[in-house]
Amino acid sequence: MTTSYREAGVDTAAGDLAVELMKSAVQKTHGPEVRGGVGGCAGLFDVSFLKAYEKPLLATSTDGVGTKVAIAQALDKHDTIGQDLVGMVVDDIVVVGARPLFMTDYIACGKVVPERIADIVAGIARACAETRTALVGGETAEHPGLLGPDDYDVAGAAVGAVEADAQLGPHLVKDGDVVIAMGSSGLHSNGFSLVRHILASKKIGYTDRSDDFGGVVGEVLLEPTRLYTAPLLRLLSDAVVGKAVHAFSHVTGGGIAANLARVLPRSSWTELERSTWSPPPVFRVLSDLGGSTLESAEGTWNLGIGMIAVVADHAAAGVIERLATDGIPAWEIGRISTGERDLAGFERNAKGVNGGAVRLTGKYRS
Repeated sequence: MTTSYREAGVDTAAGDLAVELMKSAVQKTHGPEVRGGVGGCAGLFDVSFLKAYEKPLLATSTDGVGTKVAIAQALDKHDTIGQDLVGMVVDDIVVVGARPLFMTDYIACGKVVPERIADIVAGIARACAETRTALVGGETAEHPGLLGPDDYDVAGAAVGAVEADAQLGPHLVKDGDVVIAMGSSGLHSNGFSLVRHILASKKIGYTDRSDDFGGVVGEVLLEPTRLYTAPLLRLLSDAVVGKAVHAFSHVTGGGIAANLARVLPRSSWTELERSTWSPPPVFRVLSDLGGSTLESAEGTWNLGIGMIAVVADHAAAGVIERLATDGIPAWEIGRISTGERDLAGFERNAKGVNGGAVRLTGKYRS
């Protein structure tokens, strides 16, 4: 008696069908730089244009979506989680001023359901097209016995390029620079373990309809991550204000203060004024359900700020106007200082980076 791979739980035919279903969406992200099409063992991307750079730097980032996938699985809704993945990966690339070039994805699942995999990849492809990032390859791995039939996880990696003298970061930040917040679309893809814990403790299901949440709970929580890459690249290329942008900070795990501290010089500090914005309702509802305050969640959720820019004072108003024109709500939340002061209570040395010092102060707007 022989045992087949399919009997062991791996269906290669289903995997092939999944590739066929996703092929059209993936190909829409390809420009003339992509060579070889879909299905090769390695994605190929023509980087001849880098010869025109004086000193080209490659930027790379990798990430996943975390436990937000549990909500997508519970609702059997898989067409938005791909945008979350692209947002987490590609928006890290633009933080250093780089233009994303290409991306790959990885999906691990208990059982390949071709239509489900195609939905996930279609979301990735749509977001890649919006950020002008070629989706050049990926892998779908079936792990029977390790993951349940309806379980999956997603991850991805991207590569971008920037001219060395156009790189953004702490070396450009100066005393008096203005800190500008950019509004998030919601929770994005961070802090969902806390979200799930709060809902479970209150016995609230993802398919429940809630007036407090303003709809079906899971659908509200699945609001996809706002993509900042294209607007920020347009901002950097703006002839009037582009050169005045000194740093970006992508607000992901760790919250606002920790992520901003990473892109500030060691000698600097800033206080961010909470009264300049009102965190969206989803954060307030979750905090109330958890019996905690918004302030206690500042190291977990973005609280309505998904990206931050640090810009020269003279260009702050222009940057805010330019972002608004591109559909990104933006406002001033603080200023950079380098003078002596007591830094007790400030966030410092976040995620292994010996950067600046940041703290939030005041009370949130009601």
